[in-house]
Amino acid sequence: MSDTGSGSDDTDDVDDIDDIDDIDESVEEELAEAEAAEGSPDIEFHGGKWMSGLPLLFFVVWAIVQSGLFRIGDTTGLVAGMLIGLIVGMLFVKGAWQTYANTIFEGMTRRVAATAVVAWLWAGMFANTIQAGGFVGGLVWAADAAQIGETLFPAITFILAALLATGIGTGYGTTVAFTTLFFPAGILLGANPVLMFGAILSGAVFGDNLAPVSDTTIVSAVTQDADIGGVVSSRFKYAIVAAVLAFAGYAVAGGMLQGLDVSGQARQIFLENSEAIGLVHLLSMFAVIGTAVAGRHIVEAISWGIIVAFVFNVALGLAPVSAMIVFNAPQNVSIAQSLSFLPFLELVPADQAGVGGSIYTGAQGFFPLIVLVLLIVAGAQIMIRGGGFAALQDWLLRSVATSVRRTEATMVLGTAIVNAMITINTAAEIAIAPYIARLGERFNINGYRRANILDANTSALGYIFPWSGGVLVGFAAMQSLPNQFDWFTQAMIVNPAEVWPFVFHGWLLVAVFVVAALTGFGREYTTDRRTREVARV
Repeated sequence: MSDTGSGSDDTDDVDDIDDIDDIDESVEEELAEAEAAEGSPDIEFHGGKWMSGLPLLFFVVWAIVQSGLFRIGDTTGLVAGMLIGLIVGMLFVKGAWQTYANTIFEGMTRRVAATAVVAWLWAGMFANTIQAGGFVGGLVWAADAAQIGETLFPAITFILAALLATGIGTGYGTTVAFTTLFFPAGILLGANPVLMFGAILSGAVFGDNLAPVSDTTIVSAVTQDADIGGVVSSRFKYAIVAAVLAFAGYAVAGGMLQGLDVSGQARQIFLENSEAIGLVHLLSMFAVIGTAVAGRHIVEAISWGIIVAFVFNVALGLAPVSAMIVFNAPQNVSIAQSLSFLPFLELVPADQAGVGGSIYTGAQGFFPLIVLVLLIVAGAQIMIRGGGFAALQDWLLRSVATSVRRTEATMVLGTAIVNAMITINTAAEIAIAPYIARLGERFNINGYRRANILDANTSALGYIFPWSGGVLVGFAAMQSLPNQFDWFTQAMIVNPAEVWPFVFHGWLLVAVFVVAALTGFGREYTTDRRTREVARV
C-alpha cells in the first residue's frame, strides 16, 4: 500500500508491532486469493446473482431449525445441512455444473479456513494437556482459597479470557482453552453454565477485536489502507467501554442466575483432590502468551505451551506420559508384549485397542467442525463467484448509504448480514472488506474508522450466532468434558442456541458502534487524520 501521509501523534501512542511479517504475509496471500477469485469465471444462476447465496441461506435456516427450534446441538447435523445446501444451490446453476463443483474445491482450500482449523487443533491439544496435569483442580483450589464463588467467577473468567485472547491473537484458541479449563471449574463452583460460556465467548471477542496480531485486526487494517498500530490505538476507546459494561453485567448476572446442582459429594471429593500444584500450568499459559507477544507464529507459540506443559506433567508427577499420548495395543500381539515397558504403550483387550491421551482427544473432538468450516467457506466462495456479494454491495450503495450517518449504519448492517452467513469471522471480514472500503471512501470516512467498524462487528457477531465458528468451537470442546470428569454430565453442556443473549461484550461492542454511527462519536474523515503506510513491521 502507498503512503497516504504522515501519522498523527495519536498513532504514536502504540508502538510499532514487531515481528509479525508471517501473519501479515498470510493475510496478503488470502486477500490475493480473494481478488483472484473475483476474476475467475462467473457462475450464473437461474433467478440472478442473489441465488448464489442460496447454499449459505439454506444452511442458516437449517441451523436455526436444528439448534433453535429443536434444540439439537449436533455439529455433524450442521455438516449435513451445509452439504444439502450446496446440492440445492447446484440445481439452480445455468449450464454445466463443472464450474460450480470446482468452486467448492476452490473454497475448501482457502487459507482462511486452514488458519481456523490449525488454531482449533493446536489449542485443543494444549488445553487437554494442561487439564491432564490438574490445572482445573488448581483453579478450583485457588478460587476456593480466595473465596471467589459463583457470583464473581464468570466476570473474572471474562477478564482472563480477554487477556489471553489479546496476548495470543486468537479468539478461537482462547475459547477452546477456557471451555476446557475454566468452564468446568466454574460449574463446580456453582456458576451458571450459560453465563460461563457467554463470558468465555465475550473474552474471545475482546481479544479478536483488539489484539495487534489477530488476523481480524490485520485484515481490517490492510483492507482499509490503515496502519495496524494506529488501528489498535483508535479502537481502544470503543473496546474498553464495552468491556467495562460487560464486566459489570457478568458480576450482576452472576448473582442472579443459578448454577446447576452438582452433587455435594462429588464436589467435595474434587475439592479434596484439588492441589495448588496444578497452578504451575499458569506458566504453560504464560509460555504461549509470551511467545505470541514476542511476535512468533501462533502455531509455534502454542507448540511451546504444549512442550512446557508436557515437561511439567512428567517432571512434577502431575500426569504420566500415557495420560498425554498412549498406544493401547492388543495384549495378544507379541511385539507389544516385548515393548510393554515403554511409558506410552499399554496392553489392552483386542476390542479396546486404539490411540488415546490428551493430545489425541484434544484434536479428535474438532473433526466434524473442521469439515463444517471447509464447506461453509466453499459456500462463501460460490456466493462471491456468483455475484451475490457484489449485488449486496450495489444495493447498499444505491438504496441505503445516502448520507454519512446512514453509510456507517449500513456498514454495521452489512457486516451483520455477511457474518450471519459466513460463520468464520476472518472469512466474513475478507468478503465484506472491499465493500466497506467503497462505502467509506464515498463519504471520505477515515481508514481507521472503517477498519474499526469492520473489525468490531465481525469479531463480535462471529461469537454470537449459534451456528458461528466461535460458538461451535466452544461447544465442540465442551462435548469432551463428560469423558474427563466423573461429575460432569451431559445436562451441563450448553446448547449453542442458549448462549447468544449472554455474550455481553459482543452485543455491547455492536451497540457501541451503532451509537457511534448514529451520533458521530469518534467519527473521523480522511482530512482529519491520515494513516501511515500500512504496517509491514
